[in-house]
Amino acid sequence: MRKLLAPLALLFASLPAHAQTPAPPVEGDAILQNFTFTTGEKLPELKIHYTTLGTPQRDKRGEITNAVMILHGTGGTGKQFFQPQFANELFGPGQPLDTQKYYIILPDNIGHGGSSKPSDGMRMTFPKYDYDDMVTAQHRMLTEKLGVKKLKLILGTSMGCMHAFIWGTKRPGFAEKLAPFACLPVEIAGQNRMWRTLTIDAIKADPLWQDGNYTTPPAAGLRTAASLSMIAGANPYALQAQYPTREAAEKYKDEAFARMFGRNDANDTIYQLDSSRTYNPWPLLEKIDVPTLWINSADDFINPPAYGITEKAAARMKTTKFILIPASPETKGHSTHTWAKFWKDDLARLLAE
Repeated sequence: MRKLLAPLALLFASLPAHAQTPAPPVEGDAILQNFTFTTGEKLPELKIHYTTLGTPQRDKRGEITNAVMILHGTGGTGKQFFQPQFANELFGPGQPLDTQKYYIILPDNIGHGGSSKPSDGMRMTFPKYDYDDMVTAQHRMLTEKLGVKKLKLILGTSMGCMHAFIWGTKRPGFAEKLAPFACLPVEIAGQNRMWRTLTIDAIKADPLWQDGNYTTPPAAGLRTAASLSMIAGANPYALQAQYPTREAAEKYKDEAFARMFGRNDANDTIYQLDSSRTYNPWPLLEKIDVPTLWINSADDFINPPAYGITEKAAARMKTTKFILIPASPETKGHSTHTWAKFWKDDLARLLAE
């Protein structure tokens, strides 16, 4: 947490002396009583951890009017948005999500971060949550804990992008605007489903996994998980330009793998990757009737642009602007979604509409 907050602290410290210092981040937990999952499974208490930036503003009726929710990707947490490539481009004075103007809510979704997850103790008996459950938990966190009945914006990256499409199709109008980045509004199938299930299969095939009741982390399975994740998130153009020799490529590979390997619990990883299994907003896209900024990148292994899906989907969403960021040695593959320099001007225009 301290490491992730450092970029935000530097941002605040760089403000002019006359500028009002933004309020520091606030963390909290929403304890959702008697939570029922789409499978019918239940938990007497489901914890959703969150971090907020800024201060709620209220109208004459006492309703919060400046709330923005930002949703992370698979395996991430709300605190990932404190990294400088995101926070330093968006949260400062005059920037698109100025924390002196907006009340920003950063939840850890079910199965992630400080929220309820298999590794808390239930392991593989934890309810088999899906994206609809995650969105339901977000809604209950907002309304029951934070008193938010309307959002100015939902910005979601990767898995959070898909959550934004669920909000737009199943809870239309709760958010005044949507910004889904790095996903497709279709069932998770083809290559996307395959790399996810290959990861799950590798963990389960590791003898140390023991049906989820391991005493030693299943290292072989987790190695495969880290390897597939590296490939899925990479920008091949940048890798070729930056590491043009075998020696350079293998050195970078070893360094990147060391940062990624063992970062997440094996059972948590299985649940995180499988939670996309029921996602499919495709039949309901016409329900999205609020201004929407949908951005993908051409170097995204997980969501390649040549499928033809984006053109068909955008034609059905009359209030949506779709942007494809061209691939270059500077873009970040699937992770272009959290490098705000590539799209912050487009976000500013959406918010100004």
